[in-house]
Amino acid sequence: MRTPRSASGWTMAVFGALAAALGAVGLIAPTAQLSLLGLAAPGGQGSGGLTPAFVTASSMAALNMGAYYILAALADWRAFFRWTVPFRLLTCTVFTVAVLTGRAPGAFVGVGVWEGLGAVATGAALRYERRTAAAGDPDGSAVAPGPADRAEA
Repeated sequence: MRTPRSASGWTMAVFGALAAALGAVGLIAPTAQLSLLGLAAPGGQGSGGLTPAFVTASSMAALNMGAYYILAALADWRAFFRWTVPFRLLTCTVFTVAVLTGRAPGAFVGVGVWEGLGAVATGAALRYERRTAAAGDPDGSAVAPGPADRAEA
């Protein structure tokens, strides 16, 4: 079985696995997903009640995103890893502001924290790997940039 070849790849794989798992939960047991987010499951589909549609859409997006992250981790596609950092920080900001302004329940802070910590972990791993590679990797423990990264240079 293939595994990620770098610390940054592992951060992406873990995030991807969690996103895929939570997406699957939302598709299989939408009320469980809603309770994780601090939302009450609707009693029935009333006129204009779109909660089931939004849970389905966001869960499918999370499942797909998780798969992309895992595949990128297995390919050690560090350019993709770098692209995710600012956008995950943006997601952290949006979810946190949504809670602070009353637009989302307090449990959504967890989503923001998850995104923010993941972005920081990936960014820190990428920085460490870049510095180690620039220093010539004296102990041979760093992983060289993946093929996709060398092609971009």
